Amino acid sequence: MSAVEPATVHEPTRRKRRRPRLSDEVAAHVRELIISGQLTAGEFIRPETVAQELDISAKRGGRASSRCRARASSRCNPGAGFLVSPLSAQDIHDTFAAQALLAGELAARAAVVATPVGVRALEDLQTGLDAATERGDYDQVEQLNFEFHHHLPAGPGPKISWLLGATLRYSPRELFAAVPGWPEASAHDHHAVLTALGNLDGEAARAAMSKHVTGAGALLAEHLARPRGMDR
Repeated sequence: MSAVEPATVHEPTRRKRRRPRLSDEVAAHVRELIISGQLTAGEFIRPETVAQELDISAKRGGRASSRCRARASSRCNPGAGFLVSPLSAQDIHDTFAAQALLAGELAARAAVVATPVGVRALEDLQTGLDAATERGDYDQVEQLNFEFHHHLPAGPGPKISWLLGATLRYSPRELFAAVPGWPEASAHDHHAVLTALGNLDGEAARAAMSKHVTGAGALLAEHLARPRGMDR
């Protein structure tokens, strides 16, 4: 009797994670500088400067800038660089009004499917966020803030999540501490969201999240209107 050969185990085929195109990375970096107020309307930034800041070659930076899509925040001059377009307080308020509507709806749906285990996990994240805010560790605040929003219970509505993600490019996530009051707002406002989730109260979750996002937009608009050098 021949030995039985072990069954062949077929590993599932994994899709390789696609890295963002360099042109998109360059555009996102420039957008961060504009929205955080480090670049203002009419200023010019050369591709060599972007390349140095992103630690890429000047040649690659030039090619990326020629294909960039910085949306409404800047104009890209192929081979030359970026000329910053005006970004008004109304632009910011409009963008965050859209975010508040979408994020509020998602929070309301999240409350319907929230579980005690899921809420406790969010509370743990918030405890860490509060502590990081107290000690002024704004990199950690930014990371935990992102995780808090990312780990909200996923209710129905993937298209709404996609639409919300499209608006988030106008939030200076990587320069979180550049906007005075943003870290403290996350430490404070999330507690109302957590209470609503724990109570499975969709309308309270909607109101708390909407208020949080609208307040963040007001802080950003105020920051951009402030003369440079008057930050934290």
